[in-house]
Amino acid sequence: MRVLFWYCEKFAWTPTLKTLKNVPAALPEEHKKVVVAFIHVEPKDLQNDSSAETKLVKNAKWLARKWDVTKILLHSFTHLAEEKAEPDQAKPLLDRVQERLVKADYEASQTAYGYFNDLLIDAKGHPLARIFKEF
Repeated sequence: MRVLFWYCEKFAWTPTLKTLKNVPAALPEEHKKVVVAFIHVEPKDLQNDSSAETKLVKNAKWLARKWDVTKILLHSFTHLAEEKAEPDQAKPLLDRVQERLVKADYEASQTAYGYFNDLLIDAKGHPLARIFKEF
């Protein structure tokens, strides 16, 4: 798994191009003071002995604490590595991560899955505003 975390004062998206057939219709959204995780799920992340899911949860919570925020947004971003998990296998992993974050009292959500989105990113120029992790 590869993740590019951003802390954003504002992050908004508008779904523009549907890339997967069986995904629900999606609407634009905007979030303020949010940690955004651009997540590339790889096939190895889906193996039973993988710790990638737990590491993603822990790192997202760590960064949210650093910025003193409770909002975490998960964004599927399959452009950080050569190998990528199949969409129907990656989505359940993202859903489990979201559920774990919600259970830990974070306001976790996801961008429109199965779409290319127009993005609006307002991010601070700070060392903790952009962090890359590979698990």
